[in-house]
Amino acid sequence: MIIFNFKIIFPVVLTLWFIGAFVFHLSKTRKAQNFGLSLLYIGLIYLIGLLVFLWVNLQRPPLRTLGETRLWYAILVPVVGFVLYYRWKMKWAIGYSIFLASIFAFIDYLKPENFDKALMPALQSVWFVPHVIVYMFAYSILSVSMLIAIKYLVLAYLGKSDEKLAITADNVVYVGFAFLSFGLIFGAFWAKKAWGNYWTWDPKETWSFITWLFYLLYIHLRYNHREHEKLAMWVLALAFIFLLICWFGINYLPSAQTSVHTYST
Repeated sequence: MIIFNFKIIFPVVLTLWFIGAFVFHLSKTRKAQNFGLSLLYIGLIYLIGLLVFLWVNLQRPPLRTLGETRLWYAILVPVVGFVLYYRWKMKWAIGYSIFLASIFAFIDYLKPENFDKALMPALQSVWFVPHVIVYMFAYSILSVSMLIAIKYLVLAYLGKSDEKLAITADNVVYVGFAFLSFGLIFGAFWAKKAWGNYWTWDPKETWSFITWLFYLLYIHLRYNHREHEKLAMWVLALAFIFLLICWFGINYLPSAQTSVHTYST
């Protein structure tokens, strides 16, 4: 039943998103743009429905495997794009967020990774759900900040520095960093309950801390060294690479084979 739903739902969602994004970005009339947005909303609601179905069918929060976290990411990234569009009129954020979400949804279509209903004892904690969801929010928000950084650097090297774009990056990072910090804190509480220690320098914990430090470095540079805007944007772009390593790249490193976080692979 789950396989059937994945095979049907993801192509439908991707088709809705492709047509919706195409209409939204290329149409000149407000009515046509609203139609495009409606298709994007329908695709998003469809994915949310799939998430609820999995939660009920698996009889646990669908947050255990990489496939399940990719589904959350495919839902949350468009939400961030819509917020940026309505809050700061960043029309490009819609297309970018839909494109990124489509990639993760397509990967899930090829490899869902969510058939096991069981949760190992370490995951049966009150901190499990908030820890993972908060991190997914952080990852979704900070992915947009990475694109803003790249856009700023391209314009800067073309001699068209955009201070407004830099300020937007700051605002996005502040929100994303707050979620990232809460995720780190919730993870520590979870570790204490599951393994008896708040912090053990496990490979996953180490890379999460490195990621957190890079975003903190960006904030430091922007707050205390405004003259180094390009450097700050390079740090912001690089920070997202560390975030990806922390999320799923760490699973392919030799040191992760003994990690207590191998349940998430």
